[in-house]
Amino acid sequence: MNKMVLIAGPCVIESRDNVMRIAEALKRYDEDERIDFYFKASFDKANRTSLESFRGPGMEEGLKILEEVKRAFGYQTLTDVHESCQVVPVAEAVDVLQIPAFLCRQTDLLVAAAKTDCIVNIKKGQFMVPSDMRFSVLKVLKTRGFDEADYETSQKAGVWLTERGSTFGYGNLVVDMRSLPIMRQFAPVIFDATHSVQMPGQGGKTGGDSSFVPYLARAAAATGVDGFFFETHFDPSQALSDGPNMIRLEALEGLIEQIRRIREVVA
Repeated sequence: MNKMVLIAGPCVIESRDNVMRIAEALKRYDEDERIDFYFKASFDKANRTSLESFRGPGMEEGLKILEEVKRAFGYQTLTDVHESCQVVPVAEAVDVLQIPAFLCRQTDLLVAAAKTDCIVNIKKGQFMVPSDMRFSVLKVLKTRGFDEADYETSQKAGVWLTERGSTFGYGNLVVDMRSLPIMRQFAPVIFDATHSVQMPGQGGKTGGDSSFVPYLARAAAATGVDGFFFETHFDPSQALSDGPNMIRLEALEGLIEQIRRIREVVA
């Protein structure tokens, strides 16, 4: 990949107006010829800690909003799929199907996604050994007619891997930067800087510490990745999902410039 992939947007679709406002604020990145920009928002956060947690508007309404974003701004779009039955209708509305971390080994979901024309972005499970993500990649590649998992093949076939930290069961995530070059043997790698600062199990909901986002993003840029994933919001403290690990929109521009300069040095 020559351009830096940038995936950004709200964690979840809170409302049409909120999504459209955030999409408008991200326009500069889509207009930047050095960036391959994808707008991200989830229509359903299906793995919330609590039954009472906000999940989103659901697939039907959520896809309408994402299609409106695409019409209004011309963005490439990305969203999550959680079940095989969601894959076909979601693939008709977006450009990238994201496989959530907890589902990264689910064969039927991976195969269904592979049968579409979308890029498939597989998030590494918090419980996964980085080298074992090769087998998730192979499930998609073999469905698409390829036999080996390497960077060039996955790039050609439209398969990405996303790092988002590992858990040891003690209410925190750890990012081992060695995982980035390990997984990059099999596919282009995206670093999810905002989910990597999550703190699971904080009294019935997921917490986080967004102050570490810039440090991890800069480290990943120095290690070498193909792109970055940032969930962003005008006011993360008021976000209905994952607010503690999200980055303010106003802080994103400076961070993007920093990581782009780092990438230029290590290229």
